[in-house]
Amino acid sequence: MADNPIRGVSGPGKFSVRTDLPASQNYGDRKAMAEQIAGAPTARTPDVRGLPTGQVQAAAQAAPQPPITELFAPTTRPDEPVTSGIDMGAGPGSSALMFNKTAEKLSDTLAKMLPFDTTGEVTILYEQALSRGL
Repeated sequence: MADNPIRGVSGPGKFSVRTDLPASQNYGDRKAMAEQIAGAPTARTPDVRGLPTGQVQAAAQAAPQPPITELFAPTTRPDEPVTSGIDMGAGPGSSALMFNKTAEKLSDTLAKMLPFDTTGEVTILYEQALSRGL
């Protein structure tokens, strides 16, 4: 709702003015506003009344989600070690997760920044990274 520049904005506390009500409280004004609101287009949701709870959730979701595994449910991967995906214990390490598949050396990243180095700080960092083999 646009503010009226002549009236200004609403004041604090007891000086505040409601902007969600019709301008006048004359008889019939609220009815006219209710009719305007009723005639406005609104978002449509699927009618889920009378459906079992599980079907209500399925109707509300655009794509069905896999079922949630309960905390004490039996495992669905009995042959996979608990430590799979970490770099200790049995099972494949973190390399199996394929994170940082294309890891780039720090010196290579700094070399790309050298043309834009105006203070010489990147050059110093680049030389330090090269000397350490990073």
